[in-house]
Amino acid sequence: MRVTRILRAVPKNPTGFNISEFRRAARVPEHDPWIKNESWRTTGQFSRSERFKGALPGFGTASVAFAIYCVYEHLFLKDKHHHDGTASAVTAH
Repeated sequence: MRVTRILRAVPKNPTGFNISEFRRAARVPEHDPWIKNESWRTTGQFSRSERFKGALPGFGTASVAFAIYCVYEHLFLKDKHHHDGTASAVTAH
C-alpha cells in the first residue's frame, strides 16, 4: 500500500455515525410510490410563491404611498426654522 493511500484514508468515526449512510437514507428514492400523493404540496396554490404572495397585503401600495410622501416632503415642505448651520441662541460656554 502506498503512503498516499494511507494519508487519504478517512478515519473511522468514534461515534459510529456514518454520514454517507445518512445521505443515502435522506435523499428521495427513485421510485417513490407516494410521490403522486405528495405532489400537491409543491404545485398550484401550495407552491412556494403562492404561499407567500398574500403574506403582506397592502405592502406594495403602502410603500409607494410612503415614497411619494417622502418626495413631496423633500420638495415642497421646507423647514422655516432652519438656521443654515449657525449656532442657536443658547450656546454652551
